[in-house]
Amino acid sequence: MISSVLIANRGEIARRIIRTAKRMGVRTVAVYSDADAQALFVREADEAIAIGPAPAAESYLKGEAILAAAKASGAEAIHPGYGFLSENAEFAEAVIKAGLVWVGPKPQSIRAMGLKDAAKALMEKAGVPVTPGYLGEDQSEARLAKEAKAVGYPVLIKAVAGGGGKGMRKVDAAKDFAEALSSCRREASASFGDDRVLIEKYVERPRHIEVQVFGDAHGNVVHLFERDCSLQRRHQKVIEEAPAPGMDAETRAAVCAAAVKAAQAVDYEGAGTIEFIADASEGLRADRIWFMEMNTRLQVEHPVTEMITGLDLVEWQLRVASGERLPKAQDEITMSGHAMEARLYAEDASRNFMPSTGRLKAFELPSEDGAGLRIDAAVEEGGEITPFYDPMIAKVIVHAQSRDAACGKLAEACGRVVSWPVRTNAGFLVRCLRNPRFQAGDVDTGLIEQAGDSLTGKPEPGAATLGRAAQTFVAASFGRAGGAGHSASNSPWAQAMGFRLNRGEAQPLVRMTWDKEPVVGDPRRASHGDAGRKVAGEPVVLVAESGETYVFELDVGEMPDSESAAGDGAIRSPMPGRVTSAAVKDGAKVAKGDVLLVLEAMKMEHALKAPIDGVISGMSVSAGDQVEEGVVLLQVIPEGEA
Repeated sequence: MISSVLIANRGEIARRIIRTAKRMGVRTVAVYSDADAQALFVREADEAIAIGPAPAAESYLKGEAILAAAKASGAEAIHPGYGFLSENAEFAEAVIKAGLVWVGPKPQSIRAMGLKDAAKALMEKAGVPVTPGYLGEDQSEARLAKEAKAVGYPVLIKAVAGGGGKGMRKVDAAKDFAEALSSCRREASASFGDDRVLIEKYVERPRHIEVQVFGDAHGNVVHLFERDCSLQRRHQKVIEEAPAPGMDAETRAAVCAAAVKAAQAVDYEGAGTIEFIADASEGLRADRIWFMEMNTRLQVEHPVTEMITGLDLVEWQLRVASGERLPKAQDEITMSGHAMEARLYAEDASRNFMPSTGRLKAFELPSEDGAGLRIDAAVEEGGEITPFYDPMIAKVIVHAQSRDAACGKLAEACGRVVSWPVRTNAGFLVRCLRNPRFQAGDVDTGLIEQAGDSLTGKPEPGAATLGRAAQTFVAASFGRAGGAGHSASNSPWAQAMGFRLNRGEAQPLVRMTWDKEPVVGDPRRASHGDAGRKVAGEPVVLVAESGETYVFELDVGEMPDSESAAGDGAIRSPMPGRVTSAAVKDGAKVAKGDVLLVLEAMKMEHALKAPIDGVISGMSVSAGDQVEEGVVLLQVIPEGEA
């Protein structure tokens, strides 16, 4: 068995690997960037080594720095986690060449499945069903447009080297193809250093079904059943579950057998996932499920497989990498109950899932209960969310005997999340889990877009929320709750009794601030429930309701402008990020809705569009510039005023 492992990753997956390694008596070494110096995973590892500045390209993606850290620490093996260098065949080869154990598949297997076009051709040859499309070498715009027309709209443009929803665009009509292709190539180049694409037929009611596979160096390959990852936004998974709802035994046997065949075709070792796309227009059927791609690594959603099988997939990885046979044969692997996982992101669903950064002055997650609730978290209260990495900050995982029970349990757990001032998608997750279609198992990848504001809009706080805030406010005003260190004479809570809005001074009010209009509540009239939480050193009360964190404050002030475009036509940066494309210059005429700039942050592109018809003025940035949140980037002036 491997005696020590360096984890070439960060956040919750680094903590996840550390947890299993410690249980197995394996020494752990963490590597970290300057931005992660105080992170939880750094403190939990047996040893931690700095490898560079905050940007991933200067730290977590620098293979030579990671190999140097392994040599300095005496680590015997390297576990890449997921993302970063986990599917980089050249890095895997460098690890092996350095005399270290690579906890992952052989480099040739990574290479065989790393390019979507070559992988699909290989799968077709192996007898695995694949979706119709174009996989050719001619990458000219004219040829790609011609093939898209031949396949028939709508189509998907996908980066050949892509993954995680990056470099992927749906195109509904030929007139939109050129712009979508340009955007897809730009994102693919930035994310993978390869702008080649392929064309696939877009399935109208797609479900994303994937199968967990495992192989060893002795020729054994098994599956650990399927997962359903159909609830997605921007082609990124939101909630995953196992088993897939509506999957009958015959279809399960067919898709799992196809997954094993796919893994055997590339002589696979270690953990991997075969991803399929299913046409759900007539339910799940074996003849309407096609190979999409293979992820040659551990998946973000692997915990739901662990929950239904009772197996530790990281332990399996370490054992296989040590040369052992798979711990179980296929007929010894069984599943029980239903599991779901929700990805908690630092983002604001009500602002088109805009990433949210900053210090977590308040952050609370439900506690693991030992009875089917598991939390894989990357951060803690007081930690900082930076713009340099993926915005996923935790995973909430549940297991129950039925899908209905798992769904209810996960909604309840996500509803207890508190985060401030960094926003999370917890409320959005709760609304997804309570959506009638999701609860009925009627899920496809378009559900979130189709449901619209019913899922993404932040609801008004209920009476109970106002009551909880009021209870905390009134108690703190008299020094009885949440007001440690404040006397009745100097506490802002006590002094707030003078705040009024066309009423007498004896009518204390609280003011809620968030991304909509202020809401004023009368604490003497609101219903009282459990108290909210007063943040130490801050004159605010936080109350969580169904995953949303509502903020109440005592003073009256102007609400910050939450839009990137102000009423004067100013286009402001909605977040810290890098300008990847500048489509206009000073003096250019634009129409409302035209894309002006493209900003990249947290591995996602965000298009800033013209709010009105007009002329560009005051352009202050160009492609490649790094910008801070709230900075005016340019203005759109009405043509008659220019």
